[in-house]
Amino acid sequence: MDAQVDQQIGPSRALAEFAAGLRYEDIPQPVLDLAKLLILDALGCGLAATGYEFAKATLAGARALGGDGPCAVIGSTARLPMRDAALVNGVLLHGLDFDDSNFLGILHPTVACLPALLGVGQTRGASGRALLTAYVAGMETAIRIGGAARGIFHHIGFHATGLVAHFSASIVAGKLMGLDAAALVSAQGITASTASAVQVFLEEGAWTKRLHPAWGAVAGITAATLAQHGFFGPTRAYEGRFGFFETHVQTHLPEVDYTVITEGLGSNWTILQTAVKPYPACHFAHGCAEAAIRLHQRHHLRQTDIARVVTAIPQDTLPIIAEPAARKCRPANDYDAKFSAQFITAACLLRGRFGLVELTPEALQDPEILALAAKVECIADPDTAFPEFNSGGVSVTTTAGATHQEYIRVNLGMGDRAMPADDIIAKYRASAQLAFSEAQATRLERTVLRLEDMNAAMLADAAAG
Repeated sequence: MDAQVDQQIGPSRALAEFAAGLRYEDIPQPVLDLAKLLILDALGCGLAATGYEFAKATLAGARALGGDGPCAVIGSTARLPMRDAALVNGVLLHGLDFDDSNFLGILHPTVACLPALLGVGQTRGASGRALLTAYVAGMETAIRIGGAARGIFHHIGFHATGLVAHFSASIVAGKLMGLDAAALVSAQGITASTASAVQVFLEEGAWTKRLHPAWGAVAGITAATLAQHGFFGPTRAYEGRFGFFETHVQTHLPEVDYTVITEGLGSNWTILQTAVKPYPACHFAHGCAEAAIRLHQRHHLRQTDIARVVTAIPQDTLPIIAEPAARKCRPANDYDAKFSAQFITAACLLRGRFGLVELTPEALQDPEILALAAKVECIADPDTAFPEFNSGGVSVTTTAGATHQEYIRVNLGMGDRAMPADDIIAKYRASAQLAFSEAQATRLERTVLRLEDMNAAMLADAAAG
């Protein structure tokens, strides 16, 4: 069936018809190639997260809720009921904020799709080709819904990934279940009543952002299953009166562009705009991080050599990664630090890198980084290319009176600076080795990169290790 859809129908029906009709053969090879790399990258991020306390707490809670089941957990011998496995896997995949981003949707699309894909794929005995097809359908759904709002969710206190994951997960789950377009419309309508993801975690580095896409997976699986059994959901989930957009964006409703959801479905593949992250921090800070790293490489300044630092970031991101300044300069935990332009800039200036080691308790208490973070002033970047790119700049004034500046318009990983396949695979290997032996990591890598010839059981077993 042709993946094209009638552009005059509503968003729910357009997405449903696109997903129901999409075949593996409809998907261009560059999309399939990138899909496998994005899945591999996400699984590496999930493996790297398994040693953290939030991962252990999530697994313990899921076991207390539902006990054992048939579905695999990333990097674990545990087997859980399908929705509980999706919950844990979602937290792992997004737990380090190292997973991919898409700046049409301004969200993390793979984690909005992969937890449901893994869980439903196992229970349905899906082929690798079916997994890739459902994943691409979900990615297009997530990116396009996020793109219709184009940053509004963040401005008013919602985490876009957590909202959109409900809908994309319902499409992924429904596609794997073989739902027709009518049932997929109902599934989206059902999740319109469950989508919520508030950003209050920013106040204290709480763990709830990690939970948002995981809960979206649980909701999406639930919605698809209810729809499969005849549960009637609203047909105008997005644009209807008191629908998703009206209730969530309120006075910003005139800014929503519904055409982004439907235009070019099946021909314009928005997944291709998805960027793999080089740094385990909020993507909004990647421009200034890269600028600071370049300054380190050129000048090798010590904290005592620096009198003042000015970091320029997109104005819309200031409330998220720069305010309140006093708290951002002394992050309380690793998640706090991921959302602190001050801390990230200081660490990059002094160490010339920003990796998981810069988020350890030792790094968070490093007196040199903290002393320099206190000298960082964050301002709105007047020349930003945001939201197309995460532009950022750093200006350093030394105690000797010299000024050194660096500006990044197109941040590493985006646009024509997209990370090549070899670099994505290298990132996966570095992440996977934190939890897996070399043999286990290689097995998972080969499974994902040949997914069209594999199946869901093989993927689940390789991801569990």
